[in-house]
Amino acid sequence: MGRVEGKVAIVTGAAKGIGAASAKALAREGAKVICSDFDEAGGEAVAAEIQRLGGEAIFVAHDVTDEAQWENVVKVAEAKFGGLHIVVNNAGIAPAGGGGPIEEKTLENWRRTVEVDLDSVFLGCKHGIRTIKKTTAKGGKGSIINISSIMGIIGWPNTGDYNAAKGGVRLLSKCAALECAAAGYDIRVNSVHPGYIDTPLVRNAIAEGVSAQEGAGPNEMMELLVSLHPVGRLGVADEIANMVLFLASDEASFVTGTEMIVDGGYTAR
Repeated sequence: MGRVEGKVAIVTGAAKGIGAASAKALAREGAKVICSDFDEAGGEAVAAEIQRLGGEAIFVAHDVTDEAQWENVVKVAEAKFGGLHIVVNNAGIAPAGGGGPIEEKTLENWRRTVEVDLDSVFLGCKHGIRTIKKTTAKGGKGSIINISSIMGIIGWPNTGDYNAAKGGVRLLSKCAALECAAAGYDIRVNSVHPGYIDTPLVRNAIAEGVSAQEGAGPNEMMELLVSLHPVGRLGVADEIANMVLFLASDEASFVTGTEMIVDGGYTAR
């Protein structure tokens, strides 16, 4: 207990999956958590569960592609909890329109994927740094954790927009880390690259047509995804949340500008 005691965190996409698991892990270890999401019912439920378990959390409705809403959520952190130490940029979508070859992808779908999966992380870093630096100037350490993907490390056919966005998150994180270090801010910035995690995002992607592009049904596609991980299974959200917790804590005080791959050995071969 207490690995992030006294810290204030914003977790985007906190209504389910990795975001919900991360919010709960941070709260369990002493952080005051703002659960942000456009899914009000899901986000409220996660915040309420944290409160029932004795943690401190509130929900804020938040479209992560809207800069004004980012300005609002960091103001809430300052007004409600007195500052901000941690931002977990987790919110994201699978390829808009269900994916497909680059030659057939619409510019509208490309832009939507990049808007949610990369532009939102830029906004989270921008307003996170501006707010965290004020808090850490009074003492304490800051951390920004950007959830990317193994698709930000390797290529995969029919998901060019998603790969490009997640690869952008990886390099954006490095740039932000270097800028914070050069400015003397006590803010570390890192990216996390999950393999396939058994979350609603992955299951919905299969249901919405990823399997059809591979010439297989949903069960076959799931088996294929499992087979790509040497450990013989998909990951679970708590395994990513544990990495988020480590990076958020002062245990990771010498870790910045790097990519933490949590993929069951996927990228090892």
